[in-house]
Formats: sequence, structure tokens, C-alpha cells
Amino acid sequence: MLRDLSVPLFSMLRALDNAMDLVSPALVDHHKRVAYIAASIAATLGASRGEQHDLLVAGMLHDIGALSLRERLVTLRFEEPDLQLHAERGYALLAGFELLPGFAPFASVAPLIRFHHLPWQDGLGARSRGGDVPAGSHILHLADRVAVLLDTDRPPLVQAQEITEQIAEHAGSVFVPELVRAFQTLATKEYFWLDAASPSLDLVLARWIRGATVDLDLAGLSALSRLFSEIIDFRSPFTAAHSSGVAATAEALAAMMGFSETECRTMRIAGGLHDLGKLAVPVEILEKPGPLTAGEYRIVKTHTYYTYRVLESIPGLETINQWGAYHHERLDGNGYPFHLAAADLPLGSRIVAVADTFAALTEDRPYRKGMAPEDALALVREKVQENALDGSVVAKLESHFAEVNALRQAAQAEAARQFAQIREALGAP
Repeated sequence: MLRDLSVPLFSMLRALDNAMDLVSPALVDHHKRVAYIAASIAATLGASRGEQHDLLVAGMLHDIGALSLRERLVTLRFEEPDLQLHAERGYALLAGFELLPGFAPFASVAPLIRFHHLPWQDGLGARSRGGDVPAGSHILHLADRVAVLLDTDRPPLVQAQEITEQIAEHAGSVFVPELVRAFQTLATKEYFWLDAASPSLDLVLARWIRGATVDLDLAGLSALSRLFSEIIDFRSPFTAAHSSGVAATAEALAAMMGFSETECRTMRIAGGLHDLGKLAVPVEILEKPGPLTAGEYRIVKTHTYYTYRVLESIPGLETINQWGAYHHERLDGNGYPFHLAAADLPLGSRIVAVADTFAALTEDRPYRKGMAPEDALALVREKVQENALDGSVVAKLESHFAEVNALRQAAQAEAARQFAQIREALGAP
């Protein structure tokens, strides 16, 4: 019997940050570095702990709207004309998110992210078509650029003066002069550069934010997992509703298999997080209109490994991790990435495997149209005969087919609606 969980929100954000690092080695720890630099500048300016906390969280999430490798690498360039798109997308993902009814933990963070690429331009950057630009956006912008200039392959203290001079050259044009002066004061302190380039930056941030974030119960984790699934799935119209469909299907099947209410809620979270590691798979592969090459398929197969490794860093999520990350293991031991056989696969992971297979078969892909639900069910039955999927779980799917399929369709329709809403807000076709 599972007990209700209590997981720090910061631990979940750190896990998401680690997952976003999978997009490219060039991006590893970039978000943490921006978070640290932004909060440090705010502290130097005498900002309140709450303002420092908001900037730290905004730094960790500032590029969640950059959903492809091309977009993520563009963000590392000093100034690009199309950077604002991913900032608007990040704002759209976070602005309306409620962890619990009436509790929107990112309400004060989303506007900082929305304008974090807006140059100062001698004060003209104080306003935008979206309204007043928060001062924190300009801090985040400055921190982002400092983080880009810092080469972690070189000793940080060797670069300090050079970076400081480059930033100073843009005071009054790209950056707010007052913020540049605060950064220059901070830049004289060796610990700042050593912290910013440290491989243990996680620990520095954890100490900074200790006691400032809430602990998540199952309801909070469920809400956050839905946000995570949007970040993962909204990279492509072909995956926009996948995790929502898996979560709804897995939860329904768990209830039919006799799982408790707590276990069913936990199952929904596992379904929402099962593809977290897919951030390591380039969108170009996800949207390829033809068959994958052997090399591309090997890249796709890494995603469950990364889901497992990212989630295993969070105490308390062991069961959710096993249920979600094992969804491509097979009963005969020929699945991936761990090649676990039936004796090592808990029932929860078998349920997610069935839910994932069924949902995926019904969805459109670049190389095929989604199957009719009845045809998808027939193929799922074949997987039982191949000793890939659990026959008892598939039997429940078959005997409650209309109900489970309706729940899947409703969940995916809602996710598709939200995806379309964000695209419309951004002016996408």
C-alpha cells in the first residue's frame, strides 16, 4: 500500500532542469547557472528573499519554451531576432498553471520569463506590447548573457575580467546600467565565479532556496506532472497529447486491476512523467516522415533510460519511477533499456506499458495515421502473444474497452485543446 508522498517543489524543478539539459551537452547546467547569477545580482541589489527566490526559479525555467535543439542552441547566442518566441511560449506554459486550486506558484515567475530577452535600449525596454516589463526580467536577461559567456572548460577566474568588460560595453543599450554596476560589484568576488562554474551548483542552489518552497503531496505532484507532460509533449503536434492519454489510460486500468485510490493517483503521475527522457530525442527525429534509421532508433531508445536516471534523484519517487520508466521493458526480457524480465517488472510498470502501447497506436505519427481504437486493441493483443505485454492487463483493457478508450480520448482532446490554445496565442499557423 503506497503512502501519500511529500516531495519538495524545488526537487521536481531540479529534475526538470536536468531533463532539459539532455537536449544538448552545450546546455548542461545552463539553467542552474542563470538561476544562481540572477539571484546573486538580486541579492547584491538588496532584493527581498521572495524576489531572489522568484529569480532563482525563473532562471531554472527560463528556456522551457525552447523545445527543439535548434531553438535551445539559438538561446546561447548573444542576441537573435527570434528569441522572443520561446520566451512567449514559456510564459504561456506557466502563466495559468495552478498547483492547487487558487495556488499558482509560477504567477510571479512567468512575466520574468516572458521578457527575459528584451534589451534595455536606454530605457525603451521598460515597456513592451505585453505591458510593463518587470525589473526581474532585465536581471534575468543579464544573468543569461553572463552564463553564456562563461566557458566552463576554462578556469573561471581567468575569464572574470574579460566577461565583466564585455557586459559593461552593453550598459545602457542591452542592459540596465544599474544592474551592470551591481554585477560589476559581484564580479570582484572570487566565490561568485567559482560557484557559477561549480559542478556542485545544485547544492549551492538547494541551500539558497531551503525553506522557501512548498512540499508537494500527490495532488500537487499530479498537477506538476501535467505541466511536465506539456513541456515534453508540446515539442511536436505529433506528441502533443501522448502523455495525457497514457496517464488517463493507465489510471483507469489500475483501478480496474484493484489498485487503491492512492495507487491510482500515483499511476496517473507515472503516466505523465513516463516520457520525461524524450527531451533527449531531437524533434527532427520525432517528426521524421519516414522510417527511422538504425542510428535514429537507438537515439529514441535512450529516452526511458534518461527518464529513469532523472527521476531516481528524487527521494520518494521510486515507485513512480519504476512504473513510468519501465514502459518499454518486455516480459520476455527483450525490452529496453534494462532488459528486465517478468519477475522484475511490477504490475504498475506493466500497466503503463499497455497504456503507452495502446495510446501510441491510436495517435497520428509523421509516417502514418493513427489506428482505429479497435485495430490498436488487436495489435495490443498480438503483443501479449509475443510475451511483450501482460495478458491480464490487456484483458482488463478489452473487457472495459469503451470506458477506457473514452477516458483516453477525453484526456487527449483536452491536451490537444491546450496545445492549440498556446499555438494560437503565439500566432502559430
